Amino acid sequence: MELSCKSEYAILALIELATHYQSGEPLQIRQIATQQNIPDRYLEQLLATLRRGGILKSQRGSKGGYLLAREPWKITLFEILNCLEGLDVGIGEEDINPKTLDSGVVEEIWQEARVAANAVLQKYTLAELCEKRDSRRQLDIMYYI
Repeated sequence: MELSCKSEYAILALIELATHYQSGEPLQIRQIATQQNIPDRYLEQLLATLRRGGILKSQRGSKGGYLLAREPWKITLFEILNCLEGLDVGIGEEDINPKTLDSGVVEEIWQEARVAANAVLQKYTLAELCEKRDSRRQLDIMYYI
């Protein structure tokens, strides 16, 4: 299991939006792209997907841009990744009747791993990612003093 480039860029963009959430001001694509070093055109597609998924909302006009649709402490990593990648925690038809005994054992363990991974992703919110980042910044500052 790896984090795709698409998901990583989307999470970085959402962290940027979460950082500016309290101001209530939308961020434009180029602002987010510059701050997080993400290609503009790719980011535009990701933000459109997140908007359709109800994680973001957009505001038109000269001072327009993107905003979080809800508070950062209410948006989980699971929800973000599910919107982008279509995570599936359920058991499919093929899981009920495995082809062989061996494949059934493998599938059972893989299902357990997916459920555990999804539980971790549901546990963390955008607000918590921002807090972790801020505490690491503090440690870096303290280290250099």
